[in-house]
Amino acid sequence: MKRITTLVASAMLCLCASTQVHAFAQSVHKKMVIDAVKYMQQNPASTNFVKLKAALNASGISVEEAADLIGQGAYDVDDFNDVFFCGNITGYCTGSMLGSVGESIVRYTSYHHFQNHSHANDEHGNDLGGYDLRHNPIPGLVDNAVKALAYGNYMDDGRGGLQGGFGWWKFDRTKYDTYNTTEKNYRLDGYSNKEMYRRFETTPFQPIDNLGQYWYQRFLEFPSLQTLGFALHTTDVLSPQHVWATSDHNHGPWELWGQFFYDSEDLSDASNNYALVKQAMDYYTPLSPSHSDIRPIITQGGAYAYAYGGLAMGSINHNDYVSVGRKLIPHGIALVVHILNHAAEQF
Repeated sequence: MKRITTLVASAMLCLCASTQVHAFAQSVHKKMVIDAVKYMQQNPASTNFVKLKAALNASGISVEEAADLIGQGAYDVDDFNDVFFCGNITGYCTGSMLGSVGESIVRYTSYHHFQNHSHANDEHGNDLGGYDLRHNPIPGLVDNAVKALAYGNYMDDGRGGLQGGFGWWKFDRTKYDTYNTTEKNYRLDGYSNKEMYRRFETTPFQPIDNLGQYWYQRFLEFPSLQTLGFALHTTDVLSPQHVWATSDHNHGPWELWGQFFYDSEDLSDASNNYALVKQAMDYYTPLSPSHSDIRPIITQGGAYAYAYGGLAMGSINHNDYVSVGRKLIPHGIALVVHILNHAAEQF
């Protein structure tokens, strides 16, 4: 018993100390958006900057203010508290496997921020699935700790659905009907049933491109800079851990490093007039103005990180991180530019 208690305590400490599943730090998400707008401003002939600026001017907002607001939207997604799982015995539902204490550290909602490029298709009908412990090609300590801490927990699906307890003693202490709200939103044109979410360790989370598509659809229906920013949180696919579907493998160190060195190592290549971003622009297939599905271009970004970001998972060397960061950050900025080009056609 003492050994089990020690292992669980160590796992909890590891989770709390690392904030593993956030991928890029929130400030990095915001900076990539701001740099994307600056790139468009410097390259009006090859981007939709003129249309974007005209729409913003008509709304009485400056380009700089808009960049900050859109970037804040991308930042805020990590603060969502909209996914609740319930204890398999108690039936109590929380937004974190560490209970209410952990809801400010690592939330269940973070597991919607993955796109697994190591495993094709999922039970929902997506071409690439999201976080799923059954299809984790390289599970690490944190993944195993997560599995132990949340073992048997089920998704909150509202009153009268899945329940905790055993035998005659059933508990249904629903707090937030995740299955019929958040999961439904990210399901889009796919398929789900409650049994998929009966146990955390066999849960096929919806991938981040579905999250991005849901918020982009909201933007198209009721244009706002906030919902556009929410959709741009999908630059998480440029974090290698998120396309290898692991919450381990230097996830925390990589996130913190990017936050500390984004400016000093000029990861955006801003000092060179965004030359690396300009190169990265050609990697992506531009979105057609007549199509509203941004998932294909998000998947392209994930494929790039899957192919070229692996070094950041096996090393914590500063020079290695610079090498990877100078690839992935410009590609993340280019991804944002392409989506903003498309968005500018919709205002």
